[in-house]
Amino acid sequence: MRKLSLAAALLTASAITTPALADGHLRIVDEPLELTIQMNHARYPVYEESWPVEQAARELTGIHLINDTVGANMRTDENTGRTEALNLMLASGSIPDIVGSSRIRDFVNQFGPEGAFIPLNDLIEEHAPNIAAYYATRPDIEAAVKASDGQMYYIPYLPDGKYGRAFWIRTDWLDALGLEMPETVDEYEAVLRAFRTQDPNGNGLQDEVPFFARQWPELIRLVTLWDGRAHGSDTYHDFMIEDGVIGHGYIGEGYRDGIANLARWYADGLIDAEIFTRGSSARDFLLSENLGGSTHDWFASTSGYNSLSSEIDGFAFEAFLPPASPSGRRIEEHRRILVKPDGWAIGHTNEHLVETIQYMDFWFTEEGRRLANFGVEGQQYEMVDGEPIFTQEFLDSGPVNRNLYQVGSQLQGRGYFQDYNYEIQWSNEFALEGIALYDTMPDLLIEDFLGVAFTAEEQAVYDRTWGSIRDYMLERQQGWILGNGDVMADWDAYIAQLDEMGMQ
Repeated sequence: MRKLSLAAALLTASAITTPALADGHLRIVDEPLELTIQMNHARYPVYEESWPVEQAARELTGIHLINDTVGANMRTDENTGRTEALNLMLASGSIPDIVGSSRIRDFVNQFGPEGAFIPLNDLIEEHAPNIAAYYATRPDIEAAVKASDGQMYYIPYLPDGKYGRAFWIRTDWLDALGLEMPETVDEYEAVLRAFRTQDPNGNGLQDEVPFFARQWPELIRLVTLWDGRAHGSDTYHDFMIEDGVIGHGYIGEGYRDGIANLARWYADGLIDAEIFTRGSSARDFLLSENLGGSTHDWFASTSGYNSLSSEIDGFAFEAFLPPASPSGRRIEEHRRILVKPDGWAIGHTNEHLVETIQYMDFWFTEEGRRLANFGVEGQQYEMVDGEPIFTQEFLDSGPVNRNLYQVGSQLQGRGYFQDYNYEIQWSNEFALEGIALYDTMPDLLIEDFLGVAFTAEEQAVYDRTWGSIRDYMLERQQGWILGNGDVMADWDAYIAQLDEMGMQ
């Protein structure tokens, strides 16, 4: 199991400089202190005071988080990058002591300088030694978090690990049809076409779905197979960095060529006909029904479907390297981003700023980080040779990430530093072999776009133009793939329209 030596060094350094931690005392207040919190995420629309992790944190720190979520039933808007609930909260004029959310960065970096959220630089320097120690080693991440006024207004969720998603394929279908693992985009197309036409599931029907995806933007990511770009980070439709310059994938010629080919694949039945509507159930349904052939999805969770071999004779779903483009380039566009736009902030009416930042710092201590990542000792894990190890009962109880959410761990609406060891423990041999395969090509991963800090004037331009520009790009994108227009014939008019809308 890989050790996080950097994190361990940070925690050791923090303990040396913080007497309260050196003797194991993590309590922040003598008397219990209640702080209100709004927390929104697609997986947990409110903060649950009954979470075992919340209960353990209360016991350790004396801080009690009380749910005060506005718009708990509102849908998280993945396109705009901020939730409807956050907007509703701001409009209500009532901001809780702590606000945690997915996609919170742009929101707090806009409204923080206007006074809605507390600037954190001095609070971190004076009262959060563990967070400060982390930033001291990662000034790039500290810079990515800051707003245009140089202040930090949120504590981010910091992912750990290297790889996220990979290409997956039914190797038992390859064997059944006498096919080799595809190495190029042309070979990949030939394999998908064979999956469609040669009945690899052996039921005598042409019901196979060669390529599918749980999130339809993963289809758009396939433009990389024709030297295009789609998403500049693990946030869909994001900007990107190329040769040190900020740009966007949806205006590149490689993207144009990729969309033209994806439209052709879709017309030929190589792509799930319900790619834009099937949603998150696609992987479960198509694999369990022995219909799905290939996808682009997460290492650990996707590898787990190999347990279907007990129900589907010979079932094997394995990771393979990204097929080479016509120019010979192989890239994996998705990686674990260094810092997420998710996390939590302090509302401007909070009357306990020192205690609140100390509480946020608690999650960067050794004990707090373990709680955030693994749950509660004795319930989800036990300490074995100094390492938190999930119990077999917990591992057998269902998807680990889902079950951790349900006890209050791995919350992206919390600012904390993830520990990849939590995922290694439920990654089977198929995932680990796939990661090792990807490691054979160290240049696969490309630079992430970590965001920019807008001035008020720049923010106004962004707010005025970006929403309509993005919607237009997505409308044309889906239209072209579904056969509504021809991207090659429409391209010049498309670019002209984007220019008129303010893209440049």
